[in-house]
Amino acid sequence: MSESEKRSDYISWDEYFMGIAELSALRSKDPSTQVGACIVSADNKILSMGYNGFPKGCSDDIFPWTKIRAEHDPYNAKYVYVTHAELNAILNYRGGSLDGAKIYVNLFPCNECAKAIIQSGIKTLVYREDKYADTPSVRASKRMLDAAGVRYYQYQATGRNISLDL
Repeated sequence: MSESEKRSDYISWDEYFMGIAELSALRSKDPSTQVGACIVSADNKILSMGYNGFPKGCSDDIFPWTKIRAEHDPYNAKYVYVTHAELNAILNYRGGSLDGAKIYVNLFPCNECAKAIIQSGIKTLVYREDKYADTPSVRASKRMLDAAGVRYYQYQATGRNISLDL
């Protein structure tokens, strides 16, 4: 390759933004499930990012990270306290409208996050995994996203391995 030719091995937009979502997930202190999200404008500008964790002012040293015995004592399990990555990314946005934006997330959104995605005006959802596809929450998500005209598709992994030294 000569100096006048551009590189051909650069990453795609989907690889780039899913990579940002995966990197954001590494900020999560959740011991079992780390989720990250990246919101992008129609012209491929990063608008916001988020990851799953407790709300501001709710110490992750005091609130529980456990999911054990949630059905017996829901107040001793993380589920009632954690803010999901998608909602955090939407709430972290400080610009104008998210109408027409795209969200990249490494886990298909629950029904509550689907509501926030729809209400915010995001029109495309790209997800990596759908491991809870058969749950009522994700089934409801898909029903609402379909009804609201939000397009969603699974990220197609390229197998490319990128290593960062931080």
